[in-house]
Amino acid sequence: MNPMIPILWNDRFLTGIDRIDEQHKVLVNTLNEANVRLAVNITRESLDQITRDLLSYAIYHFETEESLMQEYNYVGLSAADADKHRLEHRGFSQRVVALRESLRDDHLITREELLSFLNNWLVNHILQTDLHLGEFLTTHGYPTRA
Repeated sequence: MNPMIPILWNDRFLTGIDRIDEQHKVLVNTLNEANVRLAVNITRESLDQITRDLLSYAIYHFETEESLMQEYNYVGLSAADADKHRLEHRGFSQRVVALRESLRDDHLITREELLSFLNNWLVNHILQTDLHLGEFLTTHGYPTRA
């Protein structure tokens, strides 16, 4: 995946869980906006703002998913998958925190490095881990669309 090309939202990203899908759209749009902003001006301040905003929204989104995991007993019925899912969330957060700490020490990363990590992580997480969660939730009582 070329990080300089915007992520185009399409139906293959749909988990079947409206709340999750809407949050994924926000994350995709945020990454696409970061791509544009960084093409114009890549400074410590712009990288700091982008990583802060992404981390904040990602944590909110992770809380949504993990709340649904708890509510529908993903943890009890599919413990290994739930653990893997949560570990991916923690790994993402830790990586972004490390990037932010690096920025504070004046170690700038390139636009390509940042976007490559973010785009690849998000797309892979949605297409693998989140689609699996969506399937679980819809087969275990989550209300589906009419």
